[in-house]
Amino acid sequence: MASWYGHPHHGRKTANGETFDMNAMTAAHRTLPFGTWLLVENLNNGRSVRVRVNDRGPYVGKRILDVSRAAGVALDMMGPGIVPVRIRLVEAAAAAAGTFYVQVGAFSEEERAVALRQSLARAGVDADVVRAESGGQVVHRVRTGRFATRGDADAAAAKFTRDGYTAIVVAD
Repeated sequence: MASWYGHPHHGRKTANGETFDMNAMTAAHRTLPFGTWLLVENLNNGRSVRVRVNDRGPYVGKRILDVSRAAGVALDMMGPGIVPVRIRLVEAAAAAAGTFYVQVGAFSEEERAVALRQSLARAGVDADVVRAESGGQVVHRVRTGRFATRGDADAAAAKFTRDGYTAIVVAD
């Protein structure tokens, strides 16, 4: 059995550190690694959707999966809220792939980096300022997200680019 979730979780942190977007194709599973892609089929109507695991749960009843609101709409499960599903592994999370972030700014002055981080926070984006030294120069990088796969980070970077930022993907 699977259910869907949206408000009041929209905009809050998921278990992997991302900001939950109820309009993205994501899901919560109790044990599958973050970044795992699943094909979820609604057994009542045959509709299916691809989702990426980025959260933990569900912890209610005998449910095995919580899908985002967008995935719930695609599966036509909004009315009943809970439906029987078949889950198939599409792409396993790369165990040794590392962690990817989206860098949306790099400044020599820490104040500018902090100002960008605060601006992003007002827009609902959680970001960090990371101080790095290279060749005697100090750089304050503003980065957001914590992605298990390069593809997920690339998708987030594309969104930031559309929003007017110069975004690049960096690996930890």
